[in-house]
Amino acid sequence: MKQPRAWQRMLSGRRLDLLDPTPLDIEIEDIAHGLAFVARWNGQTMGDFAYSVAEHSLLVEALFVRIAPSAPIRWRMAALLHDAPEYVIGDMISPVKAAVGPGYGALDDRLTAAIHLRFGLPATIPALIKRQIKKADKISAWMEATEIAGFSHPEADKLFGKPDRTVLKGLTITLRAAVEVRTAFTARHASLLAEMGQ
Repeated sequence: MKQPRAWQRMLSGRRLDLLDPTPLDIEIEDIAHGLAFVARWNGQTMGDFAYSVAEHSLLVEALFVRIAPSAPIRWRMAALLHDAPEYVIGDMISPVKAAVGPGYGALDDRLTAAIHLRFGLPATIPALIKRQIKKADKISAWMEATEIAGFSHPEADKLFGKPDRTVLKGLTITLRAAVEVRTAFTARHASLLAEMGQ
């Protein structure tokens, strides 16, 4: 019996095996393009443009810097890439992830490890850094929920936790065309790589 296809061809020409991804088949342009066209909140957000995973990733990295200002640059890169696997597996809202079960997490972990290795990060990041990135992710979700997804502040507080307002100061949700977000994501990645000396 023929095995089902488990690879995807990227615009770069790379062929990424989803079950056994290798760092050699990962390009930042593919990640930036995919994430810029993947909508968070299943597209259920206000505005003329979808709020993309790429835009969310830029916000999470900015929040991470505020939460852990002395963290080495490589952990800022990890924050920027925290949802990078979604360039091929899409963004599933938490209830769907729970319904899919542990298979989703295993696939996400394999892709994350390959992406990290491709860009000079360890396959698995330290637990403290992972917690700090998760905190930034939750604050971002709270901002998104209240600014563009129609949630009240008490509802968002209950679901995502009440954020420290000083961390939010001066930050707002940005909605832009996918091509603009793709460019901004790629530029931020290049800036971080340069700071990492790569």
